[in-house]
Amino acid sequence: MARAATVRLAPRPGTDVALLNGLLLPELHQNENDLAHELLRVSERHKVGHEIHHVARGLARWSQRHVRTIADIGERFGTRLGPDPVDEPKTAERLRDEASELVGRKPQVALLLLRDLREIYVKAAGLPVDGEMLAQAAQGLKDTELLTTVQSCHPDALRRMRWANAKPQESSAQVLVS
Repeated sequence: MARAATVRLAPRPGTDVALLNGLLLPELHQNENDLAHELLRVSERHKVGHEIHHVARGLARWSQRHVRTIADIGERFGTRLGPDPVDEPKTAERLRDEASELVGRKPQVALLLLRDLREIYVKAAGLPVDGEMLAQAAQGLKDTELLTTVQSCHPDALRRMRWANAKPQESSAQVLVS
């Protein structure tokens, strides 16, 4: 499949390019990294919940892929962003979260899971908005390559947000009322 030709406008001070470099790209890069980290942490913390463990890891891989994509975009616009996404939680975090396996499915763990899922949702909810802003900048710059890249990431952002919204709905009434 042929790549679309990239049309770049010469950056002028105060234009969208300056906003991309100084605000939007670094923010989006950090938000994706934060979400990947949170998903990996929750995956480790809730190992006994196999679905949570495996789905959270898969979603974290999507965020890690997006971190690399955003770093590539940054390079095109002269912004250096770390291409290496966050990886597995550090040893200290893992030891702290090992307690989840010891406590099993006690009510406190269920409440902790609801809190963790809420945190993932909050982090995930901003990413589609960030993507929309980046898509608007790409359209303004008439940069078809950037627009195509952003549009390819958007469905993942929506899926992560929907998952984080749906999971607490499945069990929150039972957890909170019992």
